[in-house]
Amino acid sequence: MPLSTLNVEQLSAATAPMGNNLIIASAGTGKTSTIVGRIAHLLHNGADPSKILLLTFTNKAAGEMLARVGRYFPPKIVGQIQSGTFHAVSFKWLKEMNAGVTLKQPTELKTLFRSVYEKRQIKRLNLATEAFSATYLYEQYSLYQNASFDGFDVWFSEKYPEHKPLIDIYMHIIDEFEETKDQYGFVSFNDLLLKMREHLLIHRRDLNEVLVDEYQDTNTLQSALIDAMKPKSLFCVGDYDQSIYAFNGANIQNIATFGLRYPNATVFTLDKNYRSSASILSLANRVIERNERIYPKKLVVTRTGKNQAPRLLRYHELFDQYQAIAKTIKQSYTPTNDIAVIFRNNASADGVEASLREMGIASKRKGGNSFFEAKEVKFLLDVCTLIVNPKDMMAFIHIFEYGKGIGSALAKEMFECFIHFGEGNLFVGFMHPRVFTLPKLNPHKNMQLGLFDDDSEIGSVTRFAHIPLEERIKSHPILKHPKLTADGLHFFKIYHDFLRSINNVKHPKTLLVKLIQSPLYTYIVDILSTQRAKLKSGEVDNDKKALATERIARKARLLSDLASHYQELHRFVNAMVLGGNELSEGDGVNLLSIHASKGLEFTEVFVIDLMDGRFPNTKLMGKGGSLDEERRLFYVAVTRAKEKLYLSYAQFDRVKKTDFKPSPFLYEAGLLKE
Repeated sequence: MPLSTLNVEQLSAATAPMGNNLIIASAGTGKTSTIVGRIAHLLHNGADPSKILLLTFTNKAAGEMLARVGRYFPPKIVGQIQSGTFHAVSFKWLKEMNAGVTLKQPTELKTLFRSVYEKRQIKRLNLATEAFSATYLYEQYSLYQNASFDGFDVWFSEKYPEHKPLIDIYMHIIDEFEETKDQYGFVSFNDLLLKMREHLLIHRRDLNEVLVDEYQDTNTLQSALIDAMKPKSLFCVGDYDQSIYAFNGANIQNIATFGLRYPNATVFTLDKNYRSSASILSLANRVIERNERIYPKKLVVTRTGKNQAPRLLRYHELFDQYQAIAKTIKQSYTPTNDIAVIFRNNASADGVEASLREMGIASKRKGGNSFFEAKEVKFLLDVCTLIVNPKDMMAFIHIFEYGKGIGSALAKEMFECFIHFGEGNLFVGFMHPRVFTLPKLNPHKNMQLGLFDDDSEIGSVTRFAHIPLEERIKSHPILKHPKLTADGLHFFKIYHDFLRSINNVKHPKTLLVKLIQSPLYTYIVDILSTQRAKLKSGEVDNDKKALATERIARKARLLSDLASHYQELHRFVNAMVLGGNELSEGDGVNLLSIHASKGLEFTEVFVIDLMDGRFPNTKLMGKGGSLDEERRLFYVAVTRAKEKLYLSYAQFDRVKKTDFKPSPFLYEAGLLKE
């Protein structure tokens, strides 16, 4: 039994009576073992496994915990335990209820939001306050959904009182955005939780115990969802000193007020650290103790053996720092997979990555630019998504707004046209139209909001007479659309040609290879590589463009390799959409943002760019962050190290001609004296 491996404090928590239990598990104190022990205790005492729910912040974490439980219990028992992220569990439950929802990624929904926003001509109103961009307004709306149950207008007006004159227009945009989502069955990750909570408030789910990992990272919405589940017992594990997701809506008050919100709550503290050496832990504690203590705790070091004191590395110039760290790594006997370079800002990783590559040292980066968020990858997945689900308007918009002269608003109109031409079937309307008249495009015309242009301006097909076209293209009714330009027609044609080329293709990899080799993808690659190679003068650096093209090709090859593991396109698309962010590439030194490093541990850790202004990040602190949060980030970064910890900073940036002062955390850690 896993209980036999637990220490006294872990065992006490794992075998606690049913009720409201909070376990304060500091870095390296064995929280995973405690959760696994708790599940084993429940099963050993006859708990119904189907009434146990394990909530984690990655599906990978849930899988690893249940795999450990599976060493002691048969698969038919462990397989009944419900587990996953808040979003994955809610999505599964909604599917079981036949809710008819299509999950969309934030970038896709931003595109839809922008298509609604762009129809308004806000700038023509000449208001004293400049309106927020579509992207920023969408992000604020998403943050609101995680943080408050007041109306958006109330929440937003309190946060941005100077925007009150615009709130009615903002609300109108949001209302149409939500109506469009409902029309097509689209849901965001937030919507999954909101819809699930609404259902649970009416239809209770019979749960004996809900276990929550990383409880300090829950937001107001997730906390409300837990409450709506009304389990007979609650087992929450977390550490307030590792609460570092305030920017994403995490509410530290969830863990801070646990004893006040839940009757007869019991708080357990795990105080034995099994990860870091005494000197590393001592440094971390000297810094974090400057934050307000919500729950008293003092960690006990259990690790014996090597105990190299943390080292401070100081350099005159910024890039010298990166090159010196790469040299130190090259000379290290530690395997590269067990070395991490941890950074506060994404820009910090670029120099290290370049220096490592220059020395022939492999590296993999996580927490910076995600592979699955790269535009070239998203385009490939959008094409696959639209083939799987032809009703997916968002995928269509995201594809067609790449066409020159086609924005998101026109792309949405074109989608509606193709549905009309195909009598409800997108691909019929695209490839073999049955209806040859344009639909009415402005049923709710509103001059103030600047919706569609007048319908009477039906385009004449003769305006494309000078363009050599095959009959199948020349006779297509989309050519009558008044806003379609010659450039837009070209994009329609190359997409049409691609669809013809994959007529009988079923295997995901074969389809992707055809797409990657098609003129359609060549068109996209040229746009993206040109954008990435543009100089401030507007000129295009050909060397940079060639490098950007090579990097795009590398990502495309990787995606097609991933596709080779699937026989059915819909399974491939689902895996990439739901699990894409948890996949990593290759071996080598780990280049990690602090947020991406959380929960991991390495023999050797470098925390870089410890300069005042960069870490703590004063720019982000000025946007609602706090020094306490920055201090928690520092605590998380240094407690990733088991044996060797290096803290580095530079005094000067020769590119920006900027002088730096050391981070205050270096003084708090005792590595520098005032």
